Amino acid sequence: MVIKVKLIFKEMTKEHAENILMWKYEIPYDFYNNDVTEENIFEMMNGNYRCFLNEEDEIIGFFCIGEAARVPAGHPLGIYKEVATDIGLGMNPKLVGKGHGVLFCQHVLDQVQKIELGSPLRLTVASFNKRATHLYEELGFKKKDTFHKGTVEFITMVKTEEEQCK
Repeated sequence: MVIKVKLIFKEMTKEHAENILMWKYEIPYDFYNNDVTEENIFEMMNGNYRCFLNEEDEIIGFFCIGEAARVPAGHPLGIYKEVATDIGLGMNPKLVGKGHGVLFCQHVLDQVQKIELGSPLRLTVASFNKRATHLYEELGFKKKDTFHKGTVEFITMVKTEEEQCK
């Protein structure tokens, strides 16, 4: 499976959601593994999730915006009080760690900027995920806040409107 320059942007379907929920990541990224449940499928089909397919109709990754991209433990701490477009994303585990991150994230950011014009972009990432934080910094995101959910530390990263124009 490869990412080609041309990715096809799709609304999330039940079949896409089930496929994504079956993805299994290697340790320590298994933190991102999910179960195929009706609740998880319903969440992914709530209109906030979209996916990218390659020309062979294989799912490359997905993204979500808004509340679906936030970690609930951040709310009582005021982490999400500033106006921003929250983005969550995931790449097919067959592609993780193979140099596809920049291209995939650029496709996600291009789509998000078409949907949500003119606001800062915010990501929330587990701090142990150094590959992701490094990638997001390369794309112009800056670390902002940290908080915990149980034993896991999370970092929010923000890309301002000015940085989006660069």
